[in-house]
Amino acid sequence: MNGRQLRARFRGVAVVAAGLLALTACGGGDAGDAGARGEGEAAAARTVKHDAGTTEKVPAEPKRIVSVSVTMTGHLLALDAPVVASQATPPSVITDKQGFFTQWSDAAAKNSVKVAYQGFEPDVEKVLALKPDLIVGASSGAENAEKFYDKLSAVAPTLLYRHDDVSWQDLTARLGKDLGLEKRASEVVAAHDKRVGEVKAAITVPKQSAALVRDNQSAMTVFTPESAQGRLLTSLGFTVLEPPAGKGQTQGGRSDFAEFSQEKVADTAKDSSLLFVSHTPEEITAATERPVWKDLAAVKDKRVYDLGLDTFRLDYYSAGNLVDKIEKAFG
Repeated sequence: MNGRQLRARFRGVAVVAAGLLALTACGGGDAGDAGARGEGEAAAARTVKHDAGTTEKVPAEPKRIVSVSVTMTGHLLALDAPVVASQATPPSVITDKQGFFTQWSDAAAKNSVKVAYQGFEPDVEKVLALKPDLIVGASSGAENAEKFYDKLSAVAPTLLYRHDDVSWQDLTARLGKDLGLEKRASEVVAAHDKRVGEVKAAITVPKQSAALVRDNQSAMTVFTPESAQGRLLTSLGFTVLEPPAGKGQTQGGRSDFAEFSQEKVADTAKDSSLLFVSHTPEEITAATERPVWKDLAAVKDKRVYDLGLDTFRLDYYSAGNLVDKIEKAFG
């Protein structure tokens, strides 16, 4: 895309246009380089259908990917994709000091991944300065970038994916196909499946169903068998609790979880073992000491388990950590 086309697409976005013109002035050889590459590069590019549309001219072998979704970054790193920078969240108990999720922060450091910006709205000017040849982001969750899709697409080919209604394995396979990393995607999923098989053979699961829960103090979230967490527990041999239909509140028609008032904890969980998703040990203790929780059969029988802080959103890294937790608790 030449300078005139870029300026046309950025018309009306004054701040980004200024950044673009400055970049064009500093890199005056870009148009000539594009001409020199000619038809060979065009033939190597691909057209990719993703959850925000269809993108043309996606590099067959990207060299500089910027992730505008801290959730998607873990999936990309597991594929050994060339991520140069990523969106970061405000630091918390589930992140490192940069705002990268702890389950893959070591991989990010090993690959010298920089913080593109901090916050959930894409900083298009900072993304532009990183000179990506591909942008990957989310079309679901807090970092949903769909309303910024046109601006991001003017910087580089942009692919956005839902991550809330699909297993991490399926998302990994899809990314592998779209990024030309099919072989690596297959290896990642196969390694995980092998580990699941080994742990399934080594553990004894409780006869009761497993309630995957998160205590929000004012409500209780129950992850369904269709959730990424539910699917993983099912693959390990657990029977995952199906929350009562029509009695909980879901968001946006999602099928991966439902929320119930604290008063309905007993009716919802019944005799299920309680597997807490993304809590500190102190938070689990506080929850199970509340009047609505303390008389549950699972609490009395000490069938309460901590799945770890990094299990709220699963990728290759956090899924592996969850399997390790299950092996330790039930092995």
